[in-house]
Amino acid sequence: MQLSEDQLTLVATVRDFVKREVMPAATELELADEYPHALVAQMRELGFFGATIPEEYGGSGVGAETYALLIEELSKGWMSLTGVLNTHLLVAHMIDTFGTPDQKERFLPAMAQGERRAALCITEPDAGTDVAAVKTSAVRDGDDYAVNGRKMFITNGRYGSIYAIVCKTDLHADPPHRGISILLGEKGPGLDVVRDIPKLGYRGVETTEIAFEDYRTPATNLLGGTEGEGFRHVMGGLELGRINVAARSVGVARAALEAAMQYAQQRQTFGKPIAEHQAIQQKLADMATQVKAAHLLVMDAARKKDLGQRVDLEAGMAKLFASETCLNVAIEAMRIHGGVGYTQDLPIERYFRDAPLMIIGEGTNEIQRQVIARNLLRNYSSGDFLFEAGL
Repeated sequence: MQLSEDQLTLVATVRDFVKREVMPAATELELADEYPHALVAQMRELGFFGATIPEEYGGSGVGAETYALLIEELSKGWMSLTGVLNTHLLVAHMIDTFGTPDQKERFLPAMAQGERRAALCITEPDAGTDVAAVKTSAVRDGDDYAVNGRKMFITNGRYGSIYAIVCKTDLHADPPHRGISILLGEKGPGLDVVRDIPKLGYRGVETTEIAFEDYRTPATNLLGGTEGEGFRHVMGGLELGRINVAARSVGVARAALEAAMQYAQQRQTFGKPIAEHQAIQQKLADMATQVKAAHLLVMDAARKKDLGQRVDLEAGMAKLFASETCLNVAIEAMRIHGGVGYTQDLPIERYFRDAPLMIIGEGTNEIQRQVIARNLLRNYSSGDFLFEAGL
């Protein structure tokens, strides 16, 4: 793939930021589970929070392909930082795509500057993958909606200030997904960040539980202005979210692969570097091949997204393959490092702890397989998939 001059400049900027600011601080912040306020402030100064927001609202207006490159490079330094961007820009993408002109003017400029960061509130104690099963309700009361319910695993829940709340505005809709809407809320009475949820990996960035108790938000904040469109809005947003998670996976896998290659050339056993042992060479060959294939799948999905196509299939494939690759490469990198890879002296153990998030986030890989299969059977019934899909 030939990168444009603008893309090369962006990659160079992100790499410099990662090398100069992120890598020296990541291990200490991650192990302490401390929010990276200083790094987030620098990300704001670099314009990352406006990356995909159109220029007319103060953003950079880059496409999904360039955004994926940004995420891959940033994730290579510290994956947690990409979560702060993902939910924020996913909400911005939904507002830009489905919002009313008034909603775009009110929310997007401040989001583009990073002055205000967004959280997407989907998952509940009894609803996650099954979005139609959400129980959070929103009842119209005059000029407001009254919202009641509880949301789980919310990135930017504590330090964000805009909340895209997936809720039921029609509790009796048949089928249930037709009763779903998205309300844009802001911090205020009735919105309570109950707790920060401890995690295996993806540390340093808050993952919260939020309770809505008679929380009120203006009816003018109903995304798109029409009830019952929320399921479609979420599915449209998740295409970009899955590209983000897939790109994260590639970034972490690249970091693990590079660490393994460097260590294999330094560590000696039986009188020679372990990189000269056939068993290690076979591992490195498989790891590198998988990482390259994952990167190409991400770029393919992002490129088609930029062309205005629906990319349920391509984003699902990219997310599935890249996340499984990430987990496998992280494990193999630890094996190559041996005992030292299991310690906190090196970031290998962080890659190993971060990798499982990607097989779960933005829809589990079991769901991705269902999405892929449904799209194949519906759109490529002839079976000539590679040519019909333009691959």
